[in-house]
Amino acid sequence: MTSTAKHLLKRSKQLPFVELRQAKHSAACYHSHSHDEFSFGVIDTGEAVYKNMQCHHHINQGHTVTINPGDVHSCNPKQGAWSYRMLFVDTAWIGQLQQEMLARPASDFCAFEQHYLSDQHSYHLLDKVFNSISLESDSLEQESLLIAFLEQQFVGKHPLRAELRCIAKPQLKRVEECIQDQLDSQLSLSDLAEVAGLSRYHLVRSFKQAYGLSPHAFQLNQRINLAKALLREGSSIADTALDLGFADQSHFQRNFKKRLALTPRQYQGFFV
Repeated sequence: MTSTAKHLLKRSKQLPFVELRQAKHSAACYHSHSHDEFSFGVIDTGEAVYKNMQCHHHINQGHTVTINPGDVHSCNPKQGAWSYRMLFVDTAWIGQLQQEMLARPASDFCAFEQHYLSDQHSYHLLDKVFNSISLESDSLEQESLLIAFLEQQFVGKHPLRAELRCIAKPQLKRVEECIQDQLDSQLSLSDLAEVAGLSRYHLVRSFKQAYGLSPHAFQLNQRINLAKALLREGSSIADTALDLGFADQSHFQRNFKKRLALTPRQYQGFFV
């Protein structure tokens, strides 16, 4: 291990079935081993020799590694140090999600078809998942991003055993109203799925088709819309962030600027 190497291992407070591991500038090597969980991650810098079962791969910055439960593997720097981030997700949770996605028994999980991915879309999508967990964003954001990544890996690559149901608008309307009525609440995806009487996957997919945004993105959008009104009326930035359920002032400012290209203070300055 180099003198500047840094390691982080943490479990998501909001998603206890997810564990994150991050290594920066590490030269540590691993013997062949396996995990009970699904594991997948991204290479941020450097190069590595990746062995999965009997296959050897050369991976580098921008690649996404995918490892199935029980697969014997090792991943070690080719030369010098490298940086990577990994997620370990409980197999039973992914099995349940695949049951919702693919209409198959939760115990009969689908495996990743490839040992690694080289497309930038996978890297950037997983990067968003890591950032959301690291920043301890609300569970709706974390779980929605994680499902989006796993949907990309499994849906369309495995035959569906049943067509997705056509979701009635009243079911989605109940979710919209729930979000609108509780903008300050930390609603989970499971909470909203229960309101609609749908699986988490069907809810995310159908809500986005109907409203153009995922439930989490819709919630953020409505929070920002209300924040604008509160700021125009003279509410403080700290109180606005707290009243609308943002994790902290930084979380509020980051999401506000993404949508308006102005900080809350800059926006408020035009009116107060």
